[in-house]
Amino acid sequence: MGALLLSAVLGGFALVYAIHRFLTRPSISDIPGPESTSFWLGHLPELFQEEAGSIDFRWQGQYGGVVRVKAPFGEDMLWISDPKALQYVFQTSGYNFPKQPERRVLSRLIGDTGLTWAEGGVHKRQRKVMLPAFGISESKALLPVFRHYAEQVTLKWKDLLTGHSERSIVLNVHRDVAPATLDAIGEAAFEYKLGALDDSDDTSELGKAYRNLVATIFSAPSNKKLFMTNIAHYVPMCIQDFMYDHLPGKGLDKARFNRHAAHKVANQLLATKTEALLMGKGDRDIMSILVKANAAEVGTGKLSHDEIVAQMRTILLAGQETTSNTLSWALLELARQPDIQTRLRHEIHAMERTIRARGDADFTVADFEAMPYLQAVLREILRFYPAVPHTFRQSLHDDVLPLSKPITTRSGKVLHEIPIRAGLRVILSVCAYNREEDVWGEDAQVFNPDRWLDSAKLKKRGTTVGVFANLLTFAGGVRACIGWRFAVYELQAFLTELVSHFRFELTPDAARVRKTPAIVMVPTLAGEVQKGVQLPLRVSLAPRDD
Repeated sequence: MGALLLSAVLGGFALVYAIHRFLTRPSISDIPGPESTSFWLGHLPELFQEEAGSIDFRWQGQYGGVVRVKAPFGEDMLWISDPKALQYVFQTSGYNFPKQPERRVLSRLIGDTGLTWAEGGVHKRQRKVMLPAFGISESKALLPVFRHYAEQVTLKWKDLLTGHSERSIVLNVHRDVAPATLDAIGEAAFEYKLGALDDSDDTSELGKAYRNLVATIFSAPSNKKLFMTNIAHYVPMCIQDFMYDHLPGKGLDKARFNRHAAHKVANQLLATKTEALLMGKGDRDIMSILVKANAAEVGTGKLSHDEIVAQMRTILLAGQETTSNTLSWALLELARQPDIQTRLRHEIHAMERTIRARGDADFTVADFEAMPYLQAVLREILRFYPAVPHTFRQSLHDDVLPLSKPITTRSGKVLHEIPIRAGLRVILSVCAYNREEDVWGEDAQVFNPDRWLDSAKLKKRGTTVGVFANLLTFAGGVRACIGWRFAVYELQAFLTELVSHFRFELTPDAARVRKTPAIVMVPTLAGEVQKGVQLPLRVSLAPRDD
């Protein structure tokens, strides 16, 4: 009887404590923010159905760097573009802000249990083994591969231009840029020729599996799809994984075909790379270095076979989707601003003359770094067109977010920091941070490469957030993009090649180009999202000044 009474008393105290914790836990209900028009969907339609970034810029202009927004069922979320708060989440707190479980399930769908899916100790272990493959020298060594596939685009477009009386042609530039970058990542990462740019029966199964992958799966979500995806927040991940693995649907079928093709090739490559290592041989591709680094680990530090296979899908997806879309946006912006395009082309041609004069055949990384306007244009493209406009996290514990500048709550309180509860969902706005006027100046909403040539302004950037040029495009901290150098060199390789040989001009349809959110930001035409990624530009041979 005494034991039962003691259990009842202890249970009562536990219940009272739980109620007390619930009633006194930090709340963000007093933080300013827009009212939601839908209890069932919250602000999800604005984030996922409007143009990428459009709602972010409106919230940023009206409310500042921290905004309370709504998830389904009226649940509060925190939208953030404040530099100090972002620095705290990405860098200071590290693994204390994991991905939301429903976002991790999507990462598994297109990248297995690789680096973009992993959290905590698993992420730390995977990243440690993978880092040697993404060092400075390893990334520089891949430049000839990037240049080769950029040249393949040049050859294809010159062939298309041959015989045209107007000496120009309208091309969906993304249609060739995307497979070329996929071919480049296939050879650079795995010494595997996908043949994606051929666009013929010779294209490998894996090349076909990555064609329009994220656009097919994630673009133009219906209200029903938004609701179901976010209901998953309350469903155990194992159940979500089972559903994604077995439910029918065009996007899910595409993801499963991709997984089958990637696993088939990855298993073959892994066997080949492992055998080469045992024979004392090894190449400079990413997978060979990864296999070697993994062999040097002991015990629980090693990656399993399945984890290494997962990294292949992760690298192919992240490497191709981010680079191809960034390059496509770059060509559109250069078409919009012919003066910038011409100025960049003059610098490229001047460096080509220097290269020839010293007896070399092609660019080196040092040549790129010696071209200030190329560096300025590259950084401005990455600032203005971040491939991934949002990152979604949630707080692991009750915490306090520091702010760059105070905010005034709806009740009139002035806050210099914001207490938050464990489990609070946060939306980290990459696109809005990259347009913060306190960081980038009063003309932050203007595409202006010259901002990167003003050393005085660069010194006033304040809080360090991103891993590259203080941009958030490659994220920061322990979750920073592991292949950011890889991406920077590849972008420069393609930009210098294409701008050197071609002039890009707007077409009437270019006015209809829409920034469609599909995890990454893809170009589509208004009213034609179902047709996939489109970026129609007029392409002609560039004038030479030598």
